[in-house]
Amino acid sequence: MENISVLEQATKSNSKPSSAAVVAALLEAEKSAKQNKIRYSFEQLIGNWRLCFITGTKKTRQKAGIVLGAGRYIPEWVAKIQIAYSVEPVTEGETLGETGKVENSVRVGAIELTLSGPTKFLVNKNILAFDFTRITVKLLGKTVYQGFIRAGESREAEFFSLSVGKQAFFTYFLIEDGIIAARGRGGGLALWALVGAH
Repeated sequence: MENISVLEQATKSNSKPSSAAVVAALLEAEKSAKQNKIRYSFEQLIGNWRLCFITGTKKTRQKAGIVLGAGRYIPEWVAKIQIAYSVEPVTEGETLGETGKVENSVRVGAIELTLSGPTKFLVNKNILAFDFTRITVKLLGKTVYQGFIRAGESREAEFFSLSVGKQAFFTYFLIEDGIIAARGRGGGLALWALVGAH
């Protein structure tokens, strides 16, 4: 599958394909996943993933008058942006196979900002719904602030009873060894590379 090799190359630091080639490969992978009705599980997402490439959302593309944003690489020297998925019992006795925790961290210089919260994975649709309910701020590796954000405690409590239509989500269309790709609720595409081993 040529599109997989283009996407794998896009996650490497040397000789990256053009943004247009990466967008085309992402769209091809998405189309293929829909046609072949590929189903994934939350377990396949567990790990630490570095954001490598993104495209704009439908709204930003319409404003710019472009059918599909060319997309851009995330340069590691500017900021390290990672997403991590882990399995975590949400409430006592509740360890549904497709639920867990997400942590989205951005590190710029000595400051690291991490947003975290609950997730649920809808296997039949490859949709991962999530909510960022907590924040952690670290300076030089030491935690300087930790707590709930935007009524996070109550949002966390009702997360599993809400319909996905009311939540933020990614629709994953590619989960391969070392790379994952998804379309966000707003229409943008994203490609991540695995950091370290599973």
